[in-house]
Amino acid sequence: MTSENINPSEHHPNYGHYIGLVPKNESLIQALQSGKEETIAFFESLDTTKENFRYAEGKWTPKEILLHLIDAERVFAYRALRFARKDDTPLSGFEQDDYIRPSKAYGRSMASLLREYKTVRDASIALFDTMDNAMLKSVGLASNTNLSAGAAGFIIAGHDRSHIAIIKERYLG
Repeated sequence: MTSENINPSEHHPNYGHYIGLVPKNESLIQALQSGKEETIAFFESLDTTKENFRYAEGKWTPKEILLHLIDAERVFAYRALRFARKDDTPLSGFEQDDYIRPSKAYGRSMASLLREYKTVRDASIALFDTMDNAMLKSVGLASNTNLSAGAAGFIIAGHDRSHIAIIKERYLG
């Protein structure tokens, strides 16, 4: 499955941006793998003086952004698992800012955050690799809107790319 196989009815319109950042010719597994490599390379290359930098009051630091990527990936992989397994229980949303405040990302090393990121991404790849097209097309309700397991996977893959672009523009530009 590629991102072109995702129908807009399979996700909230706001997630179309993330899905659109995934190269059209990549399968979901390829997108997750290449995204992993790009994300790790980007954060490893980040100047240590920028790791806890905020470009404005109340904005997240790059370390917090990386932890946000980890948290969001866990949430979306869990949603994909539930929907692929035909669990029709509606799932609530999550407030990303509430996850960042108690995370203490600022006190962690970049190496520690990247180890966690790699572990979570490898688990996501293993999960999505077990899903056939029917499972990936399974739709459930999350945050009061439809979400397919496949769309959740492509959202994960595009989410990293979106935040890296923001860091390049607002933190490094």
